[in-house]
Amino acid sequence: MEKEPILQLKSISKSFGGVKALVDVNFELYPNEILGLVGDNGAGKSTLIKIISGALTPDSGEIYFEGKKVEFNTPKDAKEIGIETVYQDLALVDTLNVPNNLFLGREIVKEYLWGVLRVLRNKEMEIKSSHILSDLGTQVKNVGIEVDKLSGGQRQAIAIAKAICWGKKVVIMDEPTAALGVKESKNALDLIKRLKEKELSVIVITHNLQHIFYLADRIIVLRHGHRIGDRLVKTTNPDEIVSLITGASLVVA
Repeated sequence: MEKEPILQLKSISKSFGGVKALVDVNFELYPNEILGLVGDNGAGKSTLIKIISGALTPDSGEIYFEGKKVEFNTPKDAKEIGIETVYQDLALVDTLNVPNNLFLGREIVKEYLWGVLRVLRNKEMEIKSSHILSDLGTQVKNVGIEVDKLSGGQRQAIAIAKAICWGKKVVIMDEPTAALGVKESKNALDLIKRLKEKELSVIVITHNLQHIFYLADRIIVLRHGHRIGDRLVKTTNPDEIVSLITGASLVVA
């Protein structure tokens, strides 16, 4: 890659008691790149993502964002500079409708009596929500209904929209197609691909290599806490990635 990384981790290590979850791991994410992060259970993927998202602090190593050294002590620190994580549970409030989820904590209000009385501008939030989802290529016929009444794919789209509509630059997707059917999985994958058009950088964690090869520009492989592979998708294949994940040698017939 000729560009400078938007996100770079240098020599990151993290242990939990006697268990070394990450050992001197280097990691780079480039502007407008979809990066697949893969590895078997216990490889260190979750620990690495939690460090990037501010949920964990490393024992050693450095983090750089847009060329500047940063420290994440809480998830709020990562969010404030433009890193958002969409977890498997989506973190939506099921009893709220689409606008109230998208604008949670950023509600559009009209103030009366010098700010003493604040009234939600629900119609404006509904219109903006429809525009945001439409811009992502997703249609929700009635944004006023509670999100627990929507399909899994629609809920995924809302979680992604919530992650990116407030000026985020990096989006981490943790198992984005988990619990989705075939059609909804394809829709979710296409939605993630469209994030590149918005000049976002995306990290995708999934055990589904077919999805990784459909989405990603590059793949980083972790095994037992070590980074043991970095491949451009166009120069590798699933067999090689599986061999890196498992540590097995490729057998060439």
